[in-house]
Amino acid sequence: MIRKLLAASLLTLASGHLLAAECSVTVDSTDQMTFSTKAIEIDKSCKTFTVNLEHSGSLPKNVMGHNWVLSKAGEAQSIATDGMSAGIEKSYLKEGDTRVIAYTKIIGAGEKDSVSFDVSKLEADQNYEFFCSFPGHISMMKGTVTLK
Repeated sequence: MIRKLLAASLLTLASGHLLAAECSVTVDSTDQMTFSTKAIEIDKSCKTFTVNLEHSGSLPKNVMGHNWVLSKAGEAQSIATDGMSAGIEKSYLKEGDTRVIAYTKIIGAGEKDSVSFDVSKLEADQNYEFFCSFPGHISMMKGTVTLK
């Protein structure tokens, strides 16, 4: 009887672990100005969410650098435009821009960076997008973030 209870408890624990939300994602970026995904879903049960950005291309960041920036939908283009004058050292983001929810630094070939942010900053009824703020990249390097 004790063995059956123990086995049932272990099964319950194991299945609970399998149902746990994935609170991170790895996004690859390339020399062809692409992200490996166009959509990211964040489970509401996540307290924090981490984006791991990788650059699998061969070009340096001053030529084909990429970052990952999160904002409300509709604000990305103006954030990217405003950030152009900030330069690569500031990841092409205007310092203190409150429209930016989270971002990684600009990376080049073989580099990685990550960012974690508080999921409670996101609202379920709001649309969000991610993009690369390197000048000219937003036209091809963007996607959606949804809270589910």
